[in-house]
Amino acid sequence: MAKYQLLYKKVAVKSIQKLSPQIKKRLQIKLEFFVSQEDPLIFAKALTKPADAQYRFRVGNYRVLFDIEKNNIVILLVQHRKDIYRK
Repeated sequence: MAKYQLLYKKVAVKSIQKLSPQIKKRLQIKLEFFVSQEDPLIFAKALTKPADAQYRFRVGNYRVLFDIEKNNIVILLVQHRKDIYRK
């Protein structure tokens, strides 16, 4: 049974701090739920262009881009779905 830990990059922390308190709470609850599962990747979608990240979680209208490193889920970026994939 692999237990995962959440790690946040500085960019992800900054993007989360800009969100409203309601969205922050929802993100926290969902991410804790995903991490507590046996295999959190069943809730994730693999990205077709893994240059940005390997996977993403969907939390309402927000997307959480992340990579898996050993037993860590490294949160790379959190943004609204209309902005997340734009360069």
